Amino acid sequence: MLLRILAIVFPVFAIIAVGWWYARYRRSRGGIDMSFANELNMEVFVPALVFAALTSKSIELSAYAQLAQAALAVMFGSGLIAWALARMLGEQPKTFVPPMMFVNAGNMGLPLMVLAFGEAALPAAVVLFFVENTLHYVLGTWLLDHHARLWNLWRTPVIVAALAAVAAKLAGIEIWPPLYMAIKLLGDVSIPLLLFSLGVRLATSKLADLRIGLVGAVACPTMGMALAWAFGRSLELAPADADMLLVFGALPPAVLNFVFAERYGQEPAKVASMVMIGNLGALVFVPLALVLVLK
Repeated sequence: MLLRILAIVFPVFAIIAVGWWYARYRRSRGGIDMSFANELNMEVFVPALVFAALTSKSIELSAYAQLAQAALAVMFGSGLIAWALARMLGEQPKTFVPPMMFVNAGNMGLPLMVLAFGEAALPAAVVLFFVENTLHYVLGTWLLDHHARLWNLWRTPVIVAALAAVAAKLAGIEIWPPLYMAIKLLGDVSIPLLLFSLGVRLATSKLADLRIGLVGAVACPTMGMALAWAFGRSLELAPADADMLLVFGALPPAVLNFVFAERYGQEPAKVASMVMIGNLGALVFVPLALVLVLK
């Protein structure tokens, strides 16, 4: 069992470590700018991954409706608990709640799900990522700025790709196989690049506000796994979906939380600490979740 878990998590954390090492190496030579690579990934490669996964011949979108509902329940439940915990700790809910709700379903979640459950799990992993990412852009933006223009969401390439895929599925449109393969190959670029980029981001973060970072690193996966276990059973999810939901619950805070906190001036140093220490804490909580599901 330990060897199986090591085989799953090693590629994920190895690529993150390569990104971290390369960023540290380049720091003495003027640093590394991943902005273009990240922009390219979020505007081309990840949308291609989402579109290819959701238009696959083997996927039936209605089969993932309950999984999507359960993921929403886990995120909203985590947000409510985090709000109460923030009040107890004397922290601003705007600072503490979003990182506890919105997890790393893209950078870490997508490759982790595929390695743990196989290629057949990619559509479900994409559904979880899409639900988390969409809610993050909508609710996460509103939590930080009640006057934000949410209509800009529909300009987000990932959202456009998902809506186009759903429309093609509902209309019964079959993608020309050579075109589908080209889109899939573009999407295959996204997963290693997501992990490498996460490593670079962690190398440039600082361990400021250690207390709140440690609290968040424990609270986020603990709440997530407990709620995932509860909702997986109450909603009577299929065993495979329940297992994926539990791993989803164990994921650390998304890097996008720091990007949003910096954009809206919402204590970015504290958020960066929660993101960085939370992703380091994933070395403990992700294997723990895998122990629970890989029986």
